[in-house]
Amino acid sequence: MRFLFEKPIFGYTVGVFLVVLVTGILLSVLIGDYLVLAAVLVIQFIVLLLFIIHLYESVLKPIKKATKTVDEIVKGNYRARFHHPSTDSIGQLSTKINALARNLNELTIQEQMQAEQLSTIIENTQSGLVLIDAKGYIHFVNRKFLVMFGQTTNDFQGHLYYDVLHNEVIHETVQKTFLYERNIKEEFTHYKGLDKYYIEIVGAPIFDERNLLKGAVLVLYDITELKKLELMRKDFVANVSHELKTPITSIKGFAETLLDNPMKDLEKNKEFLEIIYNESHRIQLLIQDLLILSRLEKENHQLVLSTFSMRELVDEVIPVIHQKFADKGLTFDKSIQQSLQLTADKEKVKQIIINLIDNAINYTPEHGHIYLRIMNQVSNALIEVEDTGIGIEKEALPRIFERFYRVDKARSRNTGGTGLGLAIVKHIVEVHDGTIDIESEINKGTKIVVSLPMNKDGKIQ
Repeated sequence: MRFLFEKPIFGYTVGVFLVVLVTGILLSVLIGDYLVLAAVLVIQFIVLLLFIIHLYESVLKPIKKATKTVDEIVKGNYRARFHHPSTDSIGQLSTKINALARNLNELTIQEQMQAEQLSTIIENTQSGLVLIDAKGYIHFVNRKFLVMFGQTTNDFQGHLYYDVLHNEVIHETVQKTFLYERNIKEEFTHYKGLDKYYIEIVGAPIFDERNLLKGAVLVLYDITELKKLELMRKDFVANVSHELKTPITSIKGFAETLLDNPMKDLEKNKEFLEIIYNESHRIQLLIQDLLILSRLEKENHQLVLSTFSMRELVDEVIPVIHQKFADKGLTFDKSIQQSLQLTADKEKVKQIIINLIDNAINYTPEHGHIYLRIMNQVSNALIEVEDTGIGIEKEALPRIFERFYRVDKARSRNTGGTGLGLAIVKHIVEVHDGTIDIESEINKGTKIVVSLPMNKDGKIQ
């Protein structure tokens, strides 16, 4: 019953009843026929009641539904709809409310998609990001930042930056960003375990719509590889300069001697000219190796592929290096798997074998042994060059394929090496999608193993 009393229609019915009652009392005074009076009152009551019911169903109830729908929309439920079948004013109101709800729903979906996209970009960017408010509290850190500093989100969010970021350069960057209200760029080194990283940090102020400082965002770039490349570039320039300086100085010195003091001793003249020739030849070899490296390092470097016999290839290589074996009294043994064929750049593979054997000759004392083994392993061809040379210290192994790196600088220069042979080998192997490994022990020797796919598709020929 309480539910019935709370309905608006009940109130309207009571109102009609009271109107009819008052009307009946007035008519009873004027009309003496109570039967007619009763009939009139009943008809009046029914007519008024039907009118009120119609008014409620067609106007008041739809308005109440519209109000309820709008309340749902205000609460954020943009899927709420108000359906009214007629085309009157309330029907038009229904259409407008539903259109508003649809538009808000679409805007919300677009906003969510954009937020998700932005979140994905921020989380997967290769730069560390930190968001700090004007009071110094950290509101956000992304995944890359956590990888850099090796902690969790809870270790940073909600904390003052100077309590959890233990780095003076970061503190200074934040302070300068707030103080000068402009972008600030700094660099610092960061240690994670035994690893050393170079970090570039950029602090950028954030302003609100009234151009008041709202906070700052820190962007941290890992520039370790750039620093390494910069160091390699400096080393390369220094090494090239050093490699060229010695022969050029020698050529210049002997040429000046011949010009200033012409010698009648033909043997002496010949000796000086041979030195000039040898030093110029050394420069020529260096330039050739540099050009080879430059071509190999180009991304669009094209290999001239062909299928060839490894045994026949080695037969072409032996005459090139035979005299070097004889000069040092070295023993050379080779073992090549029968009918082994490789699809690759023949000239490049030949250069791999020549450079590896030449390197072994340079670092193997007289009367030593050098072994060449070529065999098939699953879908790869293995090229092994082993010597009984001076060996390489364990600490030096990671650098052995660097440009101009020499285990014994004096020995390499005396034998005419440019210091680029193994660097060239590594690049040739890489452009063939192969691998190269090295094993060595001081005073016992070195073994270098190159693995090349049998062809570029990895299929055995």
